[in-house]
Amino acid sequence: MKITEKEPKTEDPNTPLVVQVQSLTRTYTLGKNQVAALRGVNLEVEAGEFVAIKGRSGSGKTTLLNIIGGLDKPDGGAVYLNGKDISGFSEPEMVELRRNQVSFVFQSFGLLPNFSAYETVEFALRLKGLARKKRHERTLECLELVGLEERASHRPDELSGGQQQRLCIARAIAIQPFLILADEPTGELDSHTGREILSLFRQIAAIEDTALIVATHDPMVHEFATTSYELDDGQLKRL
Repeated sequence: MKITEKEPKTEDPNTPLVVQVQSLTRTYTLGKNQVAALRGVNLEVEAGEFVAIKGRSGSGKTTLLNIIGGLDKPDGGAVYLNGKDISGFSEPEMVELRRNQVSFVFQSFGLLPNFSAYETVEFALRLKGLARKKRHERTLECLELVGLEERASHRPDELSGGQQQRLCIARAIAIQPFLILADEPTGELDSHTGREILSLFRQIAAIEDTALIVATHDPMVHEFATTSYELDDGQLKRL
C-alpha cells in the first residue's frame, strides 16, 4: 500500500477539535506529601495531528493520557472528545468509547501469546461487532499498512520487538479510532527501530486522519510530530 502524506494543515477556526483539555488538575497523595501531577493543563488536538508530549519520568505524562482516555479521573477541569464532556460518561459508556473510538498503544506490548498477528487484529474487530467479511478485509488492510502482511500467521514470540509494536499499532487502528494514545511506545526498542515506529505513527495519522498523542522521553519524536509539548512541574508548554 502506497502511503501519501497529506498537505500541511492551514489554520481554520472552524476545524472541529478531536481533543479539548481545559484547566486539568490531578494531585496524588504520597505518604504525607501532596504531589501535583497536573496543574491547569490545556490542550487542543485536531484530526490527523501527531502531538508529542515530552517530559522526564514521573512528570505526569501517563496521568494526562489516562485522563484523556478515561482510565483516570481529574480533580478538576474537563476533557472533551469530539465535543463531548467525558466526565459525565457512565462506565459502560467509557467501555464503549475505548472499544470503538479511542485506542491505546503501550510500552509493554500486551499481546496475547497464543494469538497470531491476524487473530490479534481481527479480535479487536470482533469486539466492535463487525461482520466477518469486513473483519477479514480490515484485518488484512491494517497488517499491510504496518508491513506485517507476511507475518499474519506468526505469534508474538515469533516476532521481533519492532514487529510486535507494529502489531500493536495495527490492532489500535483496526477499529478506525478518532484518537490513539501512545505511552512510551519506543521505550523498549533500539533507536533505529524506534525511529521506524515514530515514522509509522506519522504515516498512520496522515492516511487514517487519526489524532495521535504520544507521551515519550524519546528526543527523536520532534522529527516526526506535527506539534510538540513539554510537561514540567505539572504544566504543559508548547515547544
